[in-house]
Amino acid sequence: MDSYIAYFDETGDDGVNTLSSNHFILTSIYMPINEWQSNFNKVQTLKQQLYKLYGFHSSEELHTKNLLADKYPYRDYGWSPDVKMEIIKAYALTIADMKNVSVINVIIDKTKFIDTNYRVLENALKYNIQRIENDSGGKWNYIIITDKGRLPPMRKTARAIRAYNPIQSKYSYGYKNQPISNLIEDILEKDSKESYFIQICDLISYFTHLYFKTVIKKEPLSKRIARTIDITFIKRFMATMKESGVLNLKASKNSYGLVIYPK
Repeated sequence: MDSYIAYFDETGDDGVNTLSSNHFILTSIYMPINEWQSNFNKVQTLKQQLYKLYGFHSSEELHTKNLLADKYPYRDYGWSPDVKMEIIKAYALTIADMKNVSVINVIIDKTKFIDTNYRVLENALKYNIQRIENDSGGKWNYIIITDKGRLPPMRKTARAIRAYNPIQSKYSYGYKNQPISNLIEDILEKDSKESYFIQICDLISYFTHLYFKTVIKKEPLSKRIARTIDITFIKRFMATMKESGVLNLKASKNSYGLVIYPK
């Protein structure tokens, strides 16, 4: 059996209230183990090119929101909006060139539920893992690595769905138990500063957030983000992900495979 490695990162607050964010997005990017080194080398080459072109230090973490909003540490570089867009474009093209990678975006729309006990993070993780499991089709197993900060509830959720994972039956109105069986080990934790692929998750997750906010929910960009990019740029980023085959379009029926709950 082949093995895959999956990286997770999120955008938004996983609390049930909407004071800090109206939605929460959990993104995964996964690939076969035997493609990892090749894909890593592509990001490493990108980082070297960005250093030569813009002075973007190879050890500097990509944190997309702060980059676009001109916050620390990116403000110190003095980059223009055009340079920031070129950096994002370079990342998008590098991701599009990776071999056998897949991305799943799960969006929890917190304006759609009234249950104050709704477990935002846990449900987002469950829906994401379910789709990785479906994609595996029993042909490969996988390990999950996530950014620091939310490990205990994520581990608990992953352990729980190994035993009980109710899936709505296609042939009746009820549910059937379909435990997760191809996930190896507990979910592991790694600092995003030390993982190119968690940083890429951050990039895709944040642009998915921007797409959901502006295109699906018809809400305006924040003023700080709008100084750098517009809706057209957001759409182009998402189109690049789709056209390159990176997005797992089987994850959901909408055009970008976005898994949106509650339905």
